[in-house]
Amino acid sequence: MSDQLRLRTRSKKISTIARHGRLKRSNPFALVAKVVAAMLAVVLVSSVSVAAIATFDVAASVQPSVHLENETAGPVPKIGAIDGGVNLLLVGSDSRKGQDPAFGGEDETGDLNDVTMLLHISQDHSNASVISFPRDMFVSIPECPDPKGGTFDAMSSQKINTTLTYGGMACTVLTVEKLTGLAIPFAAEVQFSGVMAMSTAVGGVEVCVAQPIEDEYTGTFLKAGMHTLQGVDALQFLRTRHGVGDGSDLTRISNQQLFLSSLVRTVKSADTLSDPLKLYSLAKAATSNMTLSTSLNSPDTMVSIALALKDIPLEKVVFVQVPTGSTQGGVKPIQPDFDDLFTAVAADKPIQLTGSTGKGATIDPNAPVDPSAPAPVVTDPAATPGPAVTDGSVAVLSDSTTGQTANERTCTVGRTLDNQ
Repeated sequence: MSDQLRLRTRSKKISTIARHGRLKRSNPFALVAKVVAAMLAVVLVSSVSVAAIATFDVAASVQPSVHLENETAGPVPKIGAIDGGVNLLLVGSDSRKGQDPAFGGEDETGDLNDVTMLLHISQDHSNASVISFPRDMFVSIPECPDPKGGTFDAMSSQKINTTLTYGGMACTVLTVEKLTGLAIPFAAEVQFSGVMAMSTAVGGVEVCVAQPIEDEYTGTFLKAGMHTLQGVDALQFLRTRHGVGDGSDLTRISNQQLFLSSLVRTVKSADTLSDPLKLYSLAKAATSNMTLSTSLNSPDTMVSIALALKDIPLEKVVFVQVPTGSTQGGVKPIQPDFDDLFTAVAADKPIQLTGSTGKGATIDPNAPVDPSAPAPVVTDPAATPGPAVTDGSVAVLSDSTTGQTANERTCTVGRTLDNQ
């Protein structure tokens, strides 16, 4: 059966997707770092009695799970860092169902994965990467199970953010597995309320704004300078597209990575790790606002993944946007750079970026200098991207692959109404 015929036979569902594509303001907010770090609450609360109550309460708040095709059955791991590496997919849904009326409420119930991020932790827990896939990237979608029964046929070219509508979170995972060649046994989906609750739980996330952000669509107006954001303000900062960079989803990803890097620094700070209330609030906020895969639907499992991340140095946590180029109606992977990235991930190589932080962010000129940090690789922005190279221990990626480490302090490149 051709893709065109499949699309006709599903005209009602596809028309819904198209309608949301035109009218929805997407909401990138599935923030992987705060999710996994939040789970440390169960083991880091200060007393045994509080820990017991926290564990019970957090476990009770976990939502019904979703079964993934490639997750493996087995005993729940004991409290302690998980054995081996981890691949965990974080999906941010644009569904307004059950959300605050300010975001559309029940009348706007789209279900597109406008954020798709892969967390990879190396086998030896020495490095980690958080890889963002643009929502408008065209991919092939494999045959996916229909949550209501039966299956959806494979499709050769659709935007990655339609996979959640086709077959739920399990379909998104299958698509990313096919795209990257990686097995992904863990996954989680989060909506609006989750990001607000988790940013508030840490007492806010500090962000730097290089030029003013003005966005009437999300109501985001921030002057140049430092801002501590939580709740709705944090969510709208992550949602803004018109007020950042060139107004595209690609520059919005840069903004998300800036926020994530600051969040990781906040979560790993002594102020957070020594505060049982903050840690517990993070865990409760995460579990009560997420849909988890069956393999992840256990506080012990979540804590074991968090412990694998806990001691990784900030400079070894890398936020990456996959290399893409323009195509009609969206973007597509740049080859061989795209495959080089996931070859490095599969081999557990620490990633070294040579590209920029992306058009939505810039290095903070007032950031303190870490004398122990390696010197940055300087590249010519006008140069043609070259292939990735490896020295046997580190994967040095081409400059078409953008991003930053959690240790780098960056500022949002804002966009005013006059430039929109």
